[in-house]
Amino acid sequence: MSETPPNIVYLNGVEKSFGAVRALAGVDFAVGIGECVGLVGHNGAGKSTLMHILAGTLTPDTGEITVGTESPKNYAVHLAHRLGIRCVFQELSLCPNLTVAENARVLHSAIAGWGWRSKAARLIRAKLDEIFPGHGIGPDAVAGDLPIGKRQMIEVARAFTVTEEPLRLVILDEPTSSLDSHRASQLLAHVRRVVATGAGCVLISHLLGEVLEYSDRIVVMRDGKVVTTDRAASFDREKLVLAMGAAKVGRDELPLVRDSIASNGGTSDEREVVPTGRRGTTPVRVRARPANQTDGVELLAHEGEIVGLAGLSGHGQTALLLEIFRAAERSRFALLTRRNAGVKVTDPVALIAGDRQNDGIFPLWSISENIGVRSLAALRNRLLISYDREKSFAERWQGRIKIRTPDLGNNILSLSGGNQQKALFARALGSEAKILLMDDPMRGVDVATKLEVYELIRAEAAAGRTFLWYTTEMEELNNCDHVYVFRNGRIVADLHRGELSEERVIQSSFEEATQV
Repeated sequence: MSETPPNIVYLNGVEKSFGAVRALAGVDFAVGIGECVGLVGHNGAGKSTLMHILAGTLTPDTGEITVGTESPKNYAVHLAHRLGIRCVFQELSLCPNLTVAENARVLHSAIAGWGWRSKAARLIRAKLDEIFPGHGIGPDAVAGDLPIGKRQMIEVARAFTVTEEPLRLVILDEPTSSLDSHRASQLLAHVRRVVATGAGCVLISHLLGEVLEYSDRIVVMRDGKVVTTDRAASFDREKLVLAMGAAKVGRDELPLVRDSIASNGGTSDEREVVPTGRRGTTPVRVRARPANQTDGVELLAHEGEIVGLAGLSGHGQTALLLEIFRAAERSRFALLTRRNAGVKVTDPVALIAGDRQNDGIFPLWSISENIGVRSLAALRNRLLISYDREKSFAERWQGRIKIRTPDLGNNILSLSGGNQQKALFARALGSEAKILLMDDPMRGVDVATKLEVYELIRAEAAAGRTFLWYTTEMEELNNCDHVYVFRNGRIVADLHRGELSEERVIQSSFEEATQV
């Protein structure tokens, strides 16, 4: 029997509460030298709270933290960094008004003196080149002007940079949530190279395939406790999901819906998604072309359709969704069909943002206010918003989409990242909008919740709503009736449901031109 490698970090008996909510209930957690530990569990299971404590951004109520041979009494961010612990949080922490190089300097006080900007630029550029070849990110770019996928790449690269302090452990909380499969593979391959040098890694991901393939050991959390830990080789998808306490997941985590939404008598058997097949039989609700495309494929979305947008991240999918949203908003009170350049929209539009911190939540508002803000007309009592109507509206959607909170009057930031995303879904689905634009909205959402949301989307589409869904996860495209693939800001392929495969999407994403 081989000896257990010495630990880089060890957390013993860690507890943490936020008011009446007990986030961690006596957690023991360790990462060994040269080990990648996969950490999984539902939204609200306590994963991110535990990692915030390890990174020094939260102080535990009780418990002991040991790093190497040290058990410091006043553990905090600066000490964690000095001891070689870095963290890429699910909610990205770049300063939006600073350049890429300046954000690298924030993490490294050793970069100082004359020419520090050039030093920081060289440092971050070299690490980006190492992890993400062909990234296309300039060190002088302002972080806030970049799409979320590139901001995530910068955050990851910054965590792996080294100056005076060592690099002993990197915590990656949903590090691929805004990356396409190509960039995600580059990152995870780099993680294994770093672990091979003796460093450690904690990988939190709701993409179970990533955890199973790239982790050495897996820890499962539920309700603030560690419920299972074992070698990664001892798990498969089904065993891992059962350990998390979720419903059974189908082959390769394909989205499932219940037959009841297919009008078959309301049975609860599960099956693979079947497209609505409405294309061409119902009115066109959206007709659009990307700004730099004057010919070729045109995006068409009919009533009751779920239309997918695919391709490498940053190739125009989000830009087109935002242009459709702006075209509708500029004329939302007009009675005529809304038009803007290459965009034609016929009905009210709601947007579900994947970048929830910048484009989604109102951080000073309660959960109820965040859910109801898109439906103010329905919540009014004469000229004022009715508190009772707002509360009832939020409670109804809390039940439908299972938002985990003891009080909807709490601030939206009291929710886990996945539950914040559920609130954004509730806001859009509870509105009068007939067209829903989804900008990679499943960032940081657990497997069981995804299946519930997929089912809800299919039911809403069957009732006549139209969805435009940009996603970086290939499995999610199986929910769509057809998929448009983007490359360099242009639509280069329109794949019908029967033509859809990962190979076709990748081929279309990289080819100079595609016949459709």
